[in-house]
Amino acid sequence: MAKSRASIFGEVEQGPKLDIGAFAPKKTTDKTAPPAEQVREVSLAAQFRSREPQVTKSQQKPARAPRIHRTGRNVQFNVKASQETVDAIYSITDAHPGWVLGYTLERAVAALKRELESQT
Repeated sequence: MAKSRASIFGEVEQGPKLDIGAFAPKKTTDKTAPPAEQVREVSLAAQFRSREPQVTKSQQKPARAPRIHRTGRNVQFNVKASQETVDAIYSITDAHPGWVLGYTLERAVAALKRELESQT
């Protein structure tokens, strides 16, 4: 007898209907399973490499507060800059209440224009 695949669009043509009632989420935890701490100790003793990412202190940066302001500026300007330059822009903006990054950039461009005009 030739076996054919079950159609995913219709009912099973031959044989009994498929009962999937046994495939349900567990309602209780497994009482025979060892505690997570014991599993961790055994894996460390066996020198099992964890798949968890290792975060170094240099990768941990303090999170900045979100900067959401409605200013009418609607063009995004992305540049690559050194970390020192980015930190300086943020510190200047943070030092002046009410300033946003776009305003700091506008002031910096205006100051640079004045400086260049005075050199000529």
